[in-house]
Amino acid sequence: MEVDNRHILLVEDNPDDIELTLMALEQSNILNEVVVAEDGEKALELLLPDNGGAPDNELPAVVLLDLNMPKVGGLEVLRRVRKNERTRKLPVVILTSSKEDQDIIRGYELGANSYIRKPVDFENFVEAVRQLGLYWLVLNEPPS
Repeated sequence: MEVDNRHILLVEDNPDDIELTLMALEQSNILNEVVVAEDGEKALELLLPDNGGAPDNELPAVVLLDLNMPKVGGLEVLRRVRKNERTRKLPVVILTSSKEDQDIIRGYELGANSYIRKPVDFENFVEAVRQLGLYWLVLNEPPS
């Protein structure tokens, strides 16, 4: 399934979670390229022009953002993405193991499009990723 041919940006520092996410995308037949940023600083470099970011036509279809990361945390990445005119409307899905109520509240206050807790069970994780892909890459109509 690759209706939106743009890439997916996975912002995740845990190698096991990166591997699980890539496997879940593959098992869900989501064929979009996945670019991995292993810390928040790298994510900002990829997204924002003032951080050496890519040209306008290279924004991802969706950002899957973990919260607890080195260098720049996920909530700060989200804050900067929403502050920048170029990335303000970019779909950002927080995909994290955090169960902290304040993370959920703060994530939405900063403009997250969705907040999903990573399921521990791989089959449930595959299903969650499949539904993410179906919604953000097929059903969602991005702004022009």
